[in-house]
Amino acid sequence: MRELSGKVAVVTGAASGIGRALAVRFAAEGMSLMLADVDPGGLAETARLAGDTKVLTQITDVSDEDSVRHLADRAFGELGAVHLLCNNAGVYQGGHLWTRTPEDFTWLLGVNLWGVLHGVGAFVPRMIEQDTEGHIVNTVSVAGLLAGPRAGGYAVSKYAALAASQSLAHDLIATGSKLRVTALCPGAVRTRINRSERVRPVHLAVAPGPDDLDQQGRVDAAVDKGIDPSRVADMVVAAVHEERFLLITHPEHETGLRRQTEILLAGGLPPL
Repeated sequence: MRELSGKVAVVTGAASGIGRALAVRFAAEGMSLMLADVDPGGLAETARLAGDTKVLTQITDVSDEDSVRHLADRAFGELGAVHLLCNNAGVYQGGHLWTRTPEDFTWLLGVNLWGVLHGVGAFVPRMIEQDTEGHIVNTVSVAGLLAGPRAGGYAVSKYAALAASQSLAHDLIATGSKLRVTALCPGAVRTRINRSERVRPVHLAVAPGPDDLDQQGRVDAAVDKGIDPSRVADMVVAAVHEERFLLITHPEHETGLRRQTEILLAGGLPPL
């Protein structure tokens, strides 16, 4: 997808972090925007930062199919088309896998996996019908490539999101679609992912345990040292232009992925 100017982009999780950076970057490219999040204040601020481009906003819970379909109806109905879909909304929770509750998995999978699946179901058929160039960017995570300790629930949701992205990319090619897919796998980025509990639904709330609290400090430190979200947005635009499927934001994770593959093929457990 070489030309972005005059096209329409949809971004979920647009109230902060990578989602906000994507919105601002797409606006600079001359795109119209449909922005979604559960945080109305942050969403309004992102719309303001987008400047003079046409911007629509919608409070959207990506874990809810009807909410995402309403978002798609507005985008196609009021903007006429969708050329770039960023299923970006995501939440994080640390802690050992055996301490995760059903409520934890419902929340993590609801946003990180079902948010992608609902976005694909609501938008992609209509994007295919447009019969124009288009692109889907699914924000996965390096945790969807390199699973480690103290974040098993998160890794499960992100591995699944990567599988969904890869299957989608193959499906689109197999059916002759002009749409392409990027699986965005960021490492540490200065976002608010480490404060995801602020948007956790009350009916899924669970008191944090000792392992959650222990991991919180580690994640806080990683986020503080992370790269700026604007750098990720620049990489995404380049990936869309190049039709790149896998986008890894940190070179050291490319090295880790190669090493992991070699060790897995030898039957071993990859080290951290």
